[in-house]
Amino acid sequence: MRYSQLVNPHNTPQVSRARTIFEYLVIIIGIAPMALMVNWVLLPHAFVGGGLTGICSAIYYVTGGLFPSLFPEYGGAVPVWLTTFVFNAILLLIAGLTVGWRFTIRTMVGVAAITFWYRVIPILPEPIIEDPWLGAIIGGFVFGLSLGCVLAANGSSGGTDIVAMIVNHYHNISLGNIMLACDILIIASAFFLPLPESMLQNEVNPQFSILNSQFSILKIKRVLYGVAMTISYTVAVDWLMARINRSVHFLIYSSKYEEIATAINTTVNRGVTVLDGTGWYSKKPVKVISVLVRKPESSLVFSIVHSIDSEALVSIADVSGVFGSGFDKIKAKPPRGQIESFQALKRG
Repeated sequence: MRYSQLVNPHNTPQVSRARTIFEYLVIIIGIAPMALMVNWVLLPHAFVGGGLTGICSAIYYVTGGLFPSLFPEYGGAVPVWLTTFVFNAILLLIAGLTVGWRFTIRTMVGVAAITFWYRVIPILPEPIIEDPWLGAIIGGFVFGLSLGCVLAANGSSGGTDIVAMIVNHYHNISLGNIMLACDILIIASAFFLPLPESMLQNEVNPQFSILNSQFSILKIKRVLYGVAMTISYTVAVDWLMARINRSVHFLIYSSKYEEIATAINTTVNRGVTVLDGTGWYSKKPVKVISVLVRKPESSLVFSIVHSIDSEALVSIADVSGVFGSGFDKIKAKPPRGQIESFQALKRG
């Protein structure tokens, strides 16, 4: 099955089901590297990142040694997989009653997957990346690539994504601003958490007050590690989503435009527009095929054109965004006042 058939919603019902199964597999498998980075880098280094992962990590650090009989394999700390599941279950219930259950179905799959991977992947006593700065950057980047794969499959790992959707449902605040505000609060809270032994230097007395300069510097470093990790995974998500969602615009000049247009329409499953033009040198009418496709589908379009008319003139240009049928949905939500004004103008 071609990639174009998996990403294009203009397909037959059978292909659409295959696309759905493919996306669920991407969510389940693609979310595993997130858990790896948390259990092999973030928790061993005692980082506090953004989102629900940061909250659950903070609970893990604070509760260390408090429940030795309940969680002996985690040193008596409340495990991240448990708090992740509990918080997400509560948020999903609220989201289902407010935003709608259609949104929560794929999120449930993501939550179940991340809980499973947190549970089966062991927490290493020592991080696989020893240097904390390198661990924050590389760990954050891999975390972001994993999250990007999940988002590309129309999935979610839960957490602040759900909070953002709920707030956005009632207030015209962008999802990015909501998630940024949550991340800032969570990462800043790391300053007030007790420092782990791995971050304490020999000359620093853990009993010193929070105003002690050496002690405060370590706490500030801990916050900066979280900031570096968050910036790294944000850059990774944006980079991956930009590559996955990149589209191209074809302009094809050929006397065999009917054959080429039909082949693109039936093989690539993309809409084709045939424009009327005039060759200025010959002063003769020409037909120009205009096609918008995803970047991975461009090689298929090239092969179609070459097989039908190897002398065709083809122009291709990257476009920053394509919205509409078969591409990205328009998600902008105008302020309530603008909606009411527009409706009033229509009535008038």
